[in-house]
Amino acid sequence: DSIFFRDGVRRIDFVLSYVDDLNKEWEKNNYSHKSCNKTQFSLMSDLTFLGQESEDGKIYFVKIHAPWEVLITYAEVLNIKVPIKENDIPSAVENPLDCLLAPLRLPEKVMHPEPDYFTAPFSKEKQELYLINDESTFFSPSMRNRIVNYILTRCPYGTEEGKKKFGIKRLLNNGTYSAAYPLHDCQYWKKANDPNCDNERYTLYMEWARFLRFYKEQPLDLIRKYYGEKIGIYFAWLGFYTEMLFLAAVVGLICFLYGLFTMDENMSSKEICDPAIGGEIIMCPLCDRECEYWRLNTTCESSEYSHLFDNVATLFFAIFMGIWVTLFLEFWKRRQARLKYEWDLVDFEEEQQQLQLRPEYEAKCTQKKKNPVTQEMEPYLPITSQAVRFCISGTTVLFWVSLIIASMIAVIVYRLAVYAAFASLMENTQSLQPISGLLTPQLATSVTASCLNFVIIMILNFLYERIAIWITDMEIPRTHMEYENRLTMKMFLFQFVNYYSSCFYVAFFKGKFVGYPGAYTYMFNRWRNEECDPAGCLIELTTQLTIVMAGKQIWGNIQEAVVPWICNWWGRRKARNNPENLYSRWEQDHDLQIFGALGLFYEYLEMVIQFGFITLFVASFPLAPLLALMNNILEIRVDSWKLTTQYRRPVAAKAHSIGVWQEILNGMAILSVVTNAFIVAFTSDMIPRLVYYYAYSENEDSPMSGYINNSLSVFQISDFPDRNKPKLNPENFVICRLVYRDYRYPPDHERRYLHTMQFWHILAAKLAFIIIMEHVVFIVKFFVAWMIPDVPADVKAKIKREKYLTQKILHEYELEKLKERL
Repeated sequence: DSIFFRDGVRRIDFVLSYVDDLNKEWEKNNYSHKSCNKTQFSLMSDLTFLGQESEDGKIYFVKIHAPWEVLITYAEVLNIKVPIKENDIPSAVENPLDCLLAPLRLPEKVMHPEPDYFTAPFSKEKQELYLINDESTFFSPSMRNRIVNYILTRCPYGTEEGKKKFGIKRLLNNGTYSAAYPLHDCQYWKKANDPNCDNERYTLYMEWARFLRFYKEQPLDLIRKYYGEKIGIYFAWLGFYTEMLFLAAVVGLICFLYGLFTMDENMSSKEICDPAIGGEIIMCPLCDRECEYWRLNTTCESSEYSHLFDNVATLFFAIFMGIWVTLFLEFWKRRQARLKYEWDLVDFEEEQQQLQLRPEYEAKCTQKKKNPVTQEMEPYLPITSQAVRFCISGTTVLFWVSLIIASMIAVIVYRLAVYAAFASLMENTQSLQPISGLLTPQLATSVTASCLNFVIIMILNFLYERIAIWITDMEIPRTHMEYENRLTMKMFLFQFVNYYSSCFYVAFFKGKFVGYPGAYTYMFNRWRNEECDPAGCLIELTTQLTIVMAGKQIWGNIQEAVVPWICNWWGRRKARNNPENLYSRWEQDHDLQIFGALGLFYEYLEMVIQFGFITLFVASFPLAPLLALMNNILEIRVDSWKLTTQYRRPVAAKAHSIGVWQEILNGMAILSVVTNAFIVAFTSDMIPRLVYYYAYSENEDSPMSGYINNSLSVFQISDFPDRNKPKLNPENFVICRLVYRDYRYPPDHERRYLHTMQFWHILAAKLAFIIIMEHVVFIVKFFVAWMIPDVPADVKAKIKREKYLTQKILHEYELEKLKERL
């Protein structure tokens, strides 16, 4: 169990594996294996290779070691920064309150595994300038595997039809090699016997990847050292997001408790539950012909529970979350700036590996033109070919988005179809009591439709992931960064529509286009549009949000934790029959799952979709941040556990930010202000209640009394057309009331069934509220963003100080060299 060759000196920096199945496919690829071992790496002839077969005799491993000359050559090419002097800038003054956080701290050796140095880009000609104490340990294992991977992705291995063939990815795709990966440094549950092993994987598992450490801080420096900056900054962002969620969760819980403690003071539910008021109000049928009349007090329990989420605290929380989002994004910029300084990414534009041409682009683009910057001939994709590929890509994306919308319409049709069935089933005229006081026809329909919608979401998600990768590959993006950005936008657009469309329907469309008895609105001229519960649509939006959000999080954790564990257990079942001393490090890692180039992409996507749930619709569900907080506490440990124990070690990569996700979060933050303003105005019952309180109430002692009677319009049963009229009316009711809030003149008025002036007053109040709330929140957001600088003052000072000292050291070095030559 070692990461060194048998001499105990040369480190195994990368491993390639291939399968010898002694069939025709092997004969076809035999030349490729031989050529790879001998000539593929012609650019770096000093690389060391050693082949060895596995215990089963079928899998062969090619172990690669990068000698010193290779490392320093490509360290210069990749502009890797290395230490030149120990940092002498005094550390920040300790906060006296830090002692309170001592239980959350990790040991200093875990948090800061390396001393802090001033660094400079490596140069072969200035080797004596750098702090090179030991050539074998000067470059960390993550740097070494990044350098070797860079070589592997670009080295040619042959020609075919005049085209140059190169890159390990292509060999993996055509089956020549089965895997290419760097090694973990030890087993995660115990330290390696080899004293030269760093055992960082074991430390990460013990201090970070176990769920019992959920309350501890993350060892970000060690994560960065072991996995690279790109993975390190993801966990830094996820940890910071979780910390900020704590504040939102506390405020949301307080708002929920306010609704819970004031349930008994809700005049609307009191009137609905009162037998003398709600028990005497006869409601119009919930569906045509088959449904019967029913009494308003049958929805007593649902109206009481709706107050949990539809109260004055809803408005406060919506405004608070608009400000919280700004604070989160601005403080993250500051945290990111600090990490950029601490991780030597200040002058990092984008890694050359990300900005240079993708091997697939170079292989597929046969035409060349001169680059105006480098003045070198580069392959390019003709405009006509780009246009055709983008048309195909756009059409495919449009088709799949249309498919999502079609599936949502199918769910709506389902809702309309079963709504009538639930309504006729759950109401009867003899007792006029539903089967269950809490489960109304509206809520029963919403729950079943939400579950069905979640299943459809998961199926479409599974299919589209593969489609998105295929069409992005078909576009042949020029660079790795361009590839990731294009795939990110496609996947986010799809998942945005996929996950949020049903919530948008319930929030902004359901119950808004119903019509009235005798002039109902029908979908496809067949299904009558849904009506909201007498207590409003907000509780149905809450139900929809809870099922989709909680279901996604539970399913996501099962996929991330259970599936890799089962796959690895199944893959290792044969290896357990062999003695442990014959189960080599490269074989152990070969049997693990592949994290893949898009592994981090899916992690970001999952969290950004969650971010949308807790911001776009948070006015309907104050407990959403609490659900997200509990999930993220688990998510950090699940992600760390699977990365440390279930996956091969990913190739280290640099990143100075969360990339395009930052812009997506900014866009969602702005959209959330609009959606929450519309939810409070049009989905909740707050504005109609306020208008009644201040303009239409006639009881000074109890201003909200009479609100229910005022808001439910009257309809004369004799005016029912045959299509809508119930078959039975055993009690010979004369009038019925509309289920939803709809202010219409009574049947004896000259403008019968037209909207009253109160309807227009309420509509004007809603629009005014939206304008005022948006302007207030946006002004506060922009003011907060302006007040909080993106880079902390002490970090700015440190950056300037380090640049000055680094330039001084380099200048003195050049001066000394000049004196020696003279």
